[in-house]
Amino acid sequence: MVDVELSQLPFTLLDEEGRDYVRRGVDLAYFDRDEIILETGQSGESVFLIHRGEVAEIDPTLPASSARIGHYTAGDLFGAISILNGKSRYRFQAEQESLCYIMPKALFMQLCRHYPDFENFFKQTLSHKTRLLTEKRAESGVTMAGFMLAKVSECMREPLLIEASADIASAVAQLNESHADSLLVKTQGKHGMVTKTDLLNGLVLGKCTKATPVEEVAHFSLVTVTPHQYLFEALVLMTRHKVARVVVMEQETLKGVVELTDVLSYFSSRSYVVSLQIEQANDLDALATASRRTPELVNALMAQGVKLRFAMDLLAALNGRIMSKAWAFTVDEAHHNDSCMMVMGSEGRGEQILKTDQDNGLILADDSQWPDVAEQMQTLTDTLIQLGYPPCPGNIMVSNPEWVGTVSQWKKNIVKWASARDGDSLMKLAILLDAHAVGGNPALLESVREELFERCSRDELLLSYFARTALRFSTPLTLFGSLKKPQHGIDIKKGGIFPIVHGVRTMALERRIKATSTLDRLDALATDGRLDRRFADDLGEALALFTELRLKQQLQELDGASEKRTNRVVVQELSSLERDLLREAMHIVKDFKQRLSHRYHLEYS
Repeated sequence: MVDVELSQLPFTLLDEEGRDYVRRGVDLAYFDRDEIILETGQSGESVFLIHRGEVAEIDPTLPASSARIGHYTAGDLFGAISILNGKSRYRFQAEQESLCYIMPKALFMQLCRHYPDFENFFKQTLSHKTRLLTEKRAESGVTMAGFMLAKVSECMREPLLIEASADIASAVAQLNESHADSLLVKTQGKHGMVTKTDLLNGLVLGKCTKATPVEEVAHFSLVTVTPHQYLFEALVLMTRHKVARVVVMEQETLKGVVELTDVLSYFSSRSYVVSLQIEQANDLDALATASRRTPELVNALMAQGVKLRFAMDLLAALNGRIMSKAWAFTVDEAHHNDSCMMVMGSEGRGEQILKTDQDNGLILADDSQWPDVAEQMQTLTDTLIQLGYPPCPGNIMVSNPEWVGTVSQWKKNIVKWASARDGDSLMKLAILLDAHAVGGNPALLESVREELFERCSRDELLLSYFARTALRFSTPLTLFGSLKKPQHGIDIKKGGIFPIVHGVRTMALERRIKATSTLDRLDALATDGRLDRRFADDLGEALALFTELRLKQQLQELDGASEKRTNRVVVQELSSLERDLLREAMHIVKDFKQRLSHRYHLEYS
């Protein structure tokens, strides 16, 4: 029996008996430098697992300068696709003396027959493979991962209904009898909701009596979900909309209600503790205490295998609530309706996991009267610093008068920036395009965004200048298509994240897509037909992989009490599967950049 390491995918898809079959059935083979291990067109007879050495994957149909399309090192596996397809599409050649474990075709096919997940691994797209990687990392966090897959239907109450014409006394009696906190109010064509708090406010603070119809104290702007949505999504919506319950609808049919208390009793974890601490914070010190716990929450979510998009949604919602509360603590309520605080950059896109520099601005209604706005915005910036959001090195903050203005002033800025088309102006247009309202009146931001679309979406020359920035940084692939491996690591932000984010942002600007998150923009572009759905999904998975690898590195630095936030990932420290996924994701980025170049005529610039 050969002592071969089988702790990596795809061998983790086998049970112990299957891995024993592998150990008993493989052999070792030596290949000299430049020796061809598997030739193009050759029938696949073995699967090769590299123990030591390096092997190149070569496409002989391409020019010599670009024929080397893959690079395999210790722990990497090749030859399986040649067996499944009947023959090898490419040539595999040793680049140095190499020692490989060899699995005979008969053994490989036997494993495929008995272990469908093992066979499917070799047929998966990037999105499937990254899901497998997430599941593998989640092996020690099944409880949290299981919760992330729980559906709303598993945690909803039967709806309690009351007629809109029923009086408050009847509503109180029904609530007491059912031990509930809310009732759904039936009216023609739609539903409303009345809570114990609504009834109490109506009786004590309003002009209601016990005989007043409940429809006078009910509210009819409901947050809804479907029974098939993830329970996690319901929690995000509660956090984002500042509500304690959501209504479950299937098409036009009422199915139930999900209460925050139900979610908390269904599962208890740090995420809800932090969420509740934020909601219950009544002063700046309490809010700062809750805010400081978000890195702990990120660590817990990632360690337990939560899918990155879920984690980003939750953190974006929590950060939004922290900033909204900071706004409420700082700004007099009299100014809330005629002003809007917006966050930009990664925070605006909802893609900030760990707190980074502030990127925010303020929009004022044209008729607003706020003489001490500069003083209050400086206080707000100082407050956010206290909450863990460092000042922006570029001074893109509400404390900078350049990022405070009326709706008309912002629209004039857009006209000026769109006409200038220089690097600084394009950067300002880009970050404004990502803006998301966190305090005040969001309609003011929507008015400014409409001007941005109107001025820029049909300007082909501007779009060309705008898109060119996505090609600014080179993709960290060698001429032969393998990953570069500098000792100090590759810059995953410049090489992978930024080209996707900015390229998708450019296309969203052209198509007047209002979504600000890159993943939501990709969904919209695929729905719009601007991007093929499969390619859009691959871009999303590539972005998630880059973000997760960077986050993993940054969390390690936090554990080491380092103040720096690096974007560098050392390829040599990644697992075999991570290297394979990273190489494939970088090729997707390269393809995307070529598409951008063609669409916006960048090859001629």
